[in-house]
Amino acid sequence: MILLIPSIILLFLYSILIIYYRQVWKKMPVYIMPVDAKPTTKISVIIPARNEENNIGACLDSLVEQDYPKDLLEIIVADDHSTDETAGIVTRYKDAGIHLLSLEKDMVTPDGSGGGKKNALTAAIKISSGTLIITTDADCIFPKKWLSTLVSFYETYTPVFIAAPVTFSKEKKALHIFQSLDFLSLQGITAASVYSGFHTMCNGANLAYEKKAFETVGGFSGIDQIASGDDMLLMHKIYTLNPKKVMYCLSPDTIVETKPAENIKAFLNQRIRWASKALVYHDKRIIYVLMLVYLLNSLLLALFIYVLFTTHLASALIMLILVKTIIELVFLIPVARFYKKTSLLYYFLPAQPFHILYTVIAGFLGQAGSYEWKGRKLK
Repeated sequence: MILLIPSIILLFLYSILIIYYRQVWKKMPVYIMPVDAKPTTKISVIIPARNEENNIGACLDSLVEQDYPKDLLEIIVADDHSTDETAGIVTRYKDAGIHLLSLEKDMVTPDGSGGGKKNALTAAIKISSGTLIITTDADCIFPKKWLSTLVSFYETYTPVFIAAPVTFSKEKKALHIFQSLDFLSLQGITAASVYSGFHTMCNGANLAYEKKAFETVGGFSGIDQIASGDDMLLMHKIYTLNPKKVMYCLSPDTIVETKPAENIKAFLNQRIRWASKALVYHDKRIIYVLMLVYLLNSLLLALFIYVLFTTHLASALIMLILVKTIIELVFLIPVARFYKKTSLLYYFLPAQPFHILYTVIAGFLGQAGSYEWKGRKLK
């Protein structure tokens, strides 16, 4: 009963939360760029990159094919001390107007000090000329109207910060499907939370914000000691000064595709990195949400371990997991429909036990352990 009763209470609260997200999602308008839209905003697309020789070419090809006016577009790749051919590949795109900024050659000493994603972004933003900064990752590809639609949204509603959708590219194996299901949930919650103003949430693979807003809040100062959080921590800083001007652009033309992790170690490192910033969020609302999710999954895992030794609560555990699964599916169906990934939902129930386990492990190690990212050991 010590485990069962709190689990029931937390599942009830969790169900209310997920239903709330679903109701908000259903109300969200899908933005379609007007046919006669003519952008006038100078933009700077910034890509921090470290050891991305296998991805950066496809990313830059996708950017070169954008339909945004070239005289209003600036693209900067900030190479964060890559030890592979990333920089060499970027230089081949010089004639396409893509600028390479080397943190090692242009900014810091040969020992590699001054690296990290926040430093790469800060350096690139400093030399950028755009009114609107758009950030993404080096393993992403984009629909042809990505930039045009984001800017059209910006010029229509004049936000100072825009979060936008991200999805994983085509899933080829079980681990990819698992990640994609987990990510669909995160993306649906992100959109609903930002649109409703319930809490701040975003993904750095698809963000836009005014350069002036970045400078006004002092950039990453105050959060620069945290290895992760170049997206959500910055978002909240800007939100604090402009809560009504932080928006979400829900449009099929702004869906950025990124690659899933290729093995379990890389996947766990990514999720531990995400979890590592949980307790440093200044937005206490999201901390409460994360605590609810973590405690519920921890109790369900504890119940499972208990059932291994005695079976008299097995039926109760199965019922709790089924209720949790049904509630999440009710939320995920319209989200998956938007991303055209409804076929993945057939795997949702079998993935549920693994999702509970990974949530507990990643959440714990995110606070108590360290992780490796892009060849760096971080805490």
